[in-house]
Amino acid sequence: MRTVILGGGESGVGAALLAKKKGMEVFLSDMGSIRENYRQLLIQNDIDFEEGMHTYEKILNADWIVKSPGVPKKADIILEINQKGIRLSSEIEFASEFTDSKIIAVTGSNGKTTTTSLIYHILKNDGLKVGLGGNIGKSFAKQVAEENHDYYVLEVSSFQLDDIQNFRPYISLLLNLSKDHLDQYNYDYEEYALAKFRITENQENDNFFIYNKDDEMSRNLLEKLEIKAKMLPFSTSETLAEGAYADEDRIFIQLHEEFSLKIEELALMGKHNVANSMAASIAGKLLNISNESIRNSLITFQAVEHRLELVSEINGVQYINDSKATNVNATYYALESMKKPTVWIVGGVDKGNDYTEIEELVKRKVKAIVCLGLDNQKIIDFFKDKKQAIYDTSSMEEAVAVCRNIAEKGDTVLLSPCCASFDLFENYEDRGKKFKEEVLKK
Repeated sequence: MRTVILGGGESGVGAALLAKKKGMEVFLSDMGSIRENYRQLLIQNDIDFEEGMHTYEKILNADWIVKSPGVPKKADIILEINQKGIRLSSEIEFASEFTDSKIIAVTGSNGKTTTTSLIYHILKNDGLKVGLGGNIGKSFAKQVAEENHDYYVLEVSSFQLDDIQNFRPYISLLLNLSKDHLDQYNYDYEEYALAKFRITENQENDNFFIYNKDDEMSRNLLEKLEIKAKMLPFSTSETLAEGAYADEDRIFIQLHEEFSLKIEELALMGKHNVANSMAASIAGKLLNISNESIRNSLITFQAVEHRLELVSEINGVQYINDSKATNVNATYYALESMKKPTVWIVGGVDKGNDYTEIEELVKRKVKAIVCLGLDNQKIIDFFKDKKQAIYDTSSMEEAVAVCRNIAEKGDTVLLSPCCASFDLFENYEDRGKKFKEEVLKK
């Protein structure tokens, strides 16, 4: 079988290694340049590859094509592949065909990384053999090729779900839905939401689907869709007989028996993380992990880098790195959890953002807006009549310097950009790292 991999990053090279191990003829193609460590892996494993181009005749003679999530689905090569009817899969689809391990897959517009990492922590803390992959950690395919885990916890994006055929997790989680990446889904919110729901489309009645009962779009679609998996809801607004819910003080997990924990004991801060902690706890209970072990994990978990990460407190000002907030809804959660007057750093590559969703929170919580991007006009135009203090900056150094001047003792400086990072940075990690470096400069 001839297998072609599009994209030479973590997921693409992982898929190439797995294909090679399974005795396939492998060719990898990347339109950009391949990083040196990945290039060396391909050479060491005698895998044929090209970079800086796509040679169509070498790609379109494949039996199976594996696409990295970074390759746009509207790219010319993808249109050609679809026209020819060649099987096109994401790395998670490809790798899942070669493992019998139980897969716990997490999707949603926000909180995916945190919840995936928390479930991984719960399983690992209980002594289970577990791998972490998908959008975070090591390539899922590479782990299937080289490691032997009983469980895989995967963070899965809508882009990866676009390219599945048979992917069937043992437990799937859909945390929430909000308008994100609409540029890739014809600016149609329902089309994007349905892409997320594909996480459960191949599940059968011996599988589980954990969902957010408070999420309006999820509720609407569940009325139309036929879900075969056993459905388990979580809610922060109503009491549930099965699943999980929260009141003002505690979370309650209702599965087999009741288990509860004080919210103030949770390692994660913010109302959205109460929901994430409940979703992760349901998954833990489904895998027969004891209440005591889950409790211990929820208390000891350390937050994900670039997600509401406290960088430092300097001269009485807290600096928080939420660079991973690349859409308005993620920033909504960040602002909602702010307890002090906030100097807010926002901006980057706008993905069709609608700032009305956070307008009220900005009025209540934000004392000054510091725009960080090459083109900040849309943000300035939206907030100029609502906030006096708006600053226009085009480098991290400049943005942090402005924040230092404005912020007073007892304030918080929050980097929560609402936008992608590609105008000034390599990715959101690079943006978060540069923020931390500037904050910590003496």
